[in-house]
Amino acid sequence: MVGTPLGWAVTLALAALGVHLFANHTGHIVAALPYLLLLACPLMHLFMHGGHGHHHGRRG
Repeated sequence: MVGTPLGWAVTLALAALGVHLFANHTGHIVAALPYLLLLACPLMHLFMHGGHGHHHGRRG
């Protein structure tokens, strides 16, 4: 999706938002880091381990 014009616009908008948050709200970001790390654990299990155990009857 990044290769499309809409993808580039969304990517640039998110990058600009990240720069704004880092420049103007560093204290808020630092205060939220422990919670973001805790939230990352279940999100990784949901999205990165989705393929485990779905090999019904296939061998190879």
